[in-house]
Amino acid sequence: MERALAIAPVSEAARKGDPAKAKDAMAQLTDKFGGTSYAPRAALVNARQLFEAGDKAGAKAQLDWVIANASEDELKAVARYRLAETQLDDKQYDNALKTLDAKVPDPFKGLYADLRGDALAAAGRPAEARAAYQDAVTALDPKSPYRVYVQVKLDTVGGPLAGPATAAGSAAAPPAVAAPAPAATPAAAATPPAAAPADAPKKP
Repeated sequence: MERALAIAPVSEAARKGDPAKAKDAMAQLTDKFGGTSYAPRAALVNARQLFEAGDKAGAKAQLDWVIANASEDELKAVARYRLAETQLDDKQYDNALKTLDAKVPDPFKGLYADLRGDALAAAGRPAEARAAYQDAVTALDPKSPYRVYVQVKLDTVGGPLAGPATAAGSAAAPPAVAAPAPAATPAAAATPPAAAPADAPKKP
């Protein structure tokens, strides 16, 4: 119970827009419960507050702490994504790409590829951005509105990359021939990529 309550002062300071109080509460939380799952969550809250207050360096420090100390891969992935967003906002394109170059849980792959495309496009590397956006479109749920948004960005930099079938041209298909009924296919067909999280990670 004490651990759960320890995050409350950080959240309360964030709601009141008091960065100094949030900083003190965060220091106490990491000192007492730095090895728990509460500290990284509080650090993400504090990072958002610091970013909104204009303290990007402080926000980055909190996100770096989460990446280094969180035990949950999902929390690390959220922190990496937000750190890369902050670096992109600062025009630190190479740093953002380096931050995004990490293995993440499947639900984050489309989001990471999309942000990688943004960094590459901003860095003046449209061909690589196109490939990244293509990866994002492939990874995202076909029914997701977010995928439509990424598709627009992909179209802006040249549209979908040609696949093997397209590259082969429009050669005439061989004539159909009668054949015995094919053997039964496996019962489990390939499923689409995992859906992106309901709430895409936002800036810190």
